[in-house]
Amino acid sequence: MPAGTAIRADRPAVQVSWQDATSYADWLSRKTGAHYRLPTDAEWAFAAGSRFRDDGLAAETEDPAVRWIARYERESDRGDLSTSLRSFGGFGANERGLLDLAGNVWEWTTTCFDRTAIDADGRAQARTANCGVRVAEGRHRAYVSDFIRDAKAGGCSAGLPPIHLGFRLVREPDAPLAWLREQLGRAMASVGI
Repeated sequence: MPAGTAIRADRPAVQVSWQDATSYADWLSRKTGAHYRLPTDAEWAFAAGSRFRDDGLAAETEDPAVRWIARYERESDRGDLSTSLRSFGGFGANERGLLDLAGNVWEWTTTCFDRTAIDADGRAQARTANCGVRVAEGRHRAYVSDFIRDAKAGGCSAGLPPIHLGFRLVREPDAPLAWLREQLGRAMASVGI
């Protein structure tokens, strides 16, 4: 953790790279027996509900430079982009009951950056995935190198860089039952049942 970063129990963990987040999910899975992972970009967008900002909305023009500038302006116009973290719940709950989605922490996803070549009719011709760059979701979508902990130093393709990089984990629904069965089996074996 860089010098000057305050760690508080009522604040999210930040300055976490994608590699850090996936390592933590693996560690937590081993520790608890449940399966934890980062969400995909699509899962995060669904969970965010009305707070999700779709960067796929194009400007009303064929000129790619005008579309890029419109995207930049849309991503840059975010109102209060305070660099201080708020306590858990500081951004409230969305309609799905999830706290702080699209707040001041951008959250890593497992989704790789995709570059797609499109023909003159708008059909995809070639797709190249770069899994050294991952999608981080927050006030806008950002593409960040997986080793970056502080995106203000670079790594965002358009708009303002994420202020704080953190993560939210998904727990697979069937994993707790498997862990419980394993624990029950161990307990029964230890008492000779």
